[in-house]
Amino acid sequence: MDNRRLFLILIFCFSLFMLWDGWMKFNAPPPPATPVASTGSAATGSGSAADAAAPTTTLAGAAATPEVSAAVGSAAPTIRVETDLIIAEVSAEGGSLVHLELKQHKQTHGGAENLVLLDRSQPHVYVAQSGLIGEGMPNHKTRFSLPDGDQRLAQGADSLTIRMQAEQAPEGVDVFKRLTFKRGSYEVDTSFEIDNQSSEATAPFAYFQFTRDGQPAEGAKAMGVSTFTGPAVYTEAEKYQKISFEDIADNSAQFNRKAQDGWIAMVQHYFVSAWLPTGAAEREFIARKVGADLYATGVILPVGEIAAGQDGGITVPMYSGPQEQDKLENIAPGLDLVVDYGWLTVIAAPLFWLLEWFHKLTGNWGWAIILVTVVIKAAFFPLSAASYKSMAKMRTLGPRLQRMKEQYGDDKAKMQQEMMEMYRREKINPLGGCLPILVQIPVFIALYWVLLGSVEMRHAPWLGWIQDLSSKDPYFVLPIIMGVSMLVQTKLNPTPPDPMQAKIMMAMPIVFTFMFLWFPSGLVLYWVVNNLLSIAQQWQITRMIEGGKAKQA
Repeated sequence: MDNRRLFLILIFCFSLFMLWDGWMKFNAPPPPATPVASTGSAATGSGSAADAAAPTTTLAGAAATPEVSAAVGSAAPTIRVETDLIIAEVSAEGGSLVHLELKQHKQTHGGAENLVLLDRSQPHVYVAQSGLIGEGMPNHKTRFSLPDGDQRLAQGADSLTIRMQAEQAPEGVDVFKRLTFKRGSYEVDTSFEIDNQSSEATAPFAYFQFTRDGQPAEGAKAMGVSTFTGPAVYTEAEKYQKISFEDIADNSAQFNRKAQDGWIAMVQHYFVSAWLPTGAAEREFIARKVGADLYATGVILPVGEIAAGQDGGITVPMYSGPQEQDKLENIAPGLDLVVDYGWLTVIAAPLFWLLEWFHKLTGNWGWAIILVTVVIKAAFFPLSAASYKSMAKMRTLGPRLQRMKEQYGDDKAKMQQEMMEMYRREKINPLGGCLPILVQIPVFIALYWVLLGSVEMRHAPWLGWIQDLSSKDPYFVLPIIMGVSMLVQTKLNPTPPDPMQAKIMMAMPIVFTFMFLWFPSGLVLYWVVNNLLSIAQQWQITRMIEGGKAKQA
């Protein structure tokens, strides 16, 4: 039975090792960027690092259009757009959004540079493009006329609209593109206005896509427990589906390409960009490789028939910002699912909800982690108490176990038989001490995912030297405290009769301390508080039981 207990502890150690290995890889330097091939044509000039082709559509009634080189030309003029939350650049080429900075999120902790989410230059190519499909209709390679000068959200204004006219369009048709930025929001409405003064009706389709390289952001590297990077699609019928870049590259991506609802997004660690069509018009989702390590994902929608002498249009909102869960779920159904908690979402999601509730109460994520630890400990108090009682009783049997060892010598089978008989008489469960460890494994890993995947934890301070709960303790104070607390717990536990097991148990605090040196400080904080509460509970129970045995003697 002692071997089984050791086996369970080793399973836990292995789980910790896998997380530690993943965390180390997560913080490793990024791999060199893969050079992106140019796909320019004679008509458009040489391609840039953000080449992508105009999509075709198979929706009923639409005529397929030939693919057109879609380089985001670095030579095209741009204008700067600034609101209270973002700084953006809009290119005259296609009226595309080719740069987006988030003013409330910094590139590095304590740094002054804003986090850049969208950009058209290396090392990460990531732009938002849109256009029309139809004979002679402008796409995201067509030049649009930009407003004069940079634009800024006016004091007291709720929105800022950039209106651009396509320089090329079918004869008798004027096409305008509008980008509407909103105060206090990461949403940008993209609209096409079509004024059909020709003699014939027109029924174009509109497409909205993100073109991005296939590399994880923020220096993240592929790892066994990495957060997801790539496209994701949501429909009411199929719910949330992630699409890997590898599946797109070999044309094996399986997802519902046509639907009456839903959205499509490009997901990366902490942040997401999503096209969010409204209404029930049939839409076609697209995901394809368009260059060397370059992918396009988006949605195609019908604009509807526009009769001669009439006008029409279409508007699709785009969200491009942090994965703030309380806001995402209010923007579109299922959008909060882009927060990737891995296979323990069923535990991690309620855990984050509880953390968020305590954060609203305290205003600090560190104190929220401490209060959640107390709640978890209280929830499992009966189980822990029973386990600690079992271990305390086993401590009182230490002298008898030593005498058995001396009596039976190398006859391990006989000794095991006598030990089990003694446990039965004393009503002790020798595996009882393993239960707290087993309970903590899923909670521990789920909290790891919450700290790793929640943008709310990014650069979140606690107090003193802990200024980022999502990164390691800069001075390793918490890991050392955790190691000392584990050593105290080991001393409170009964000494295993097998010398090898005893040595392993004594070595565990050292091994855990080393592994926790690189874990997020928020996770170590949870473990420290949990250990301190366990020590207090275990010490009190041991004192009561050993005191009762002494009185009986």
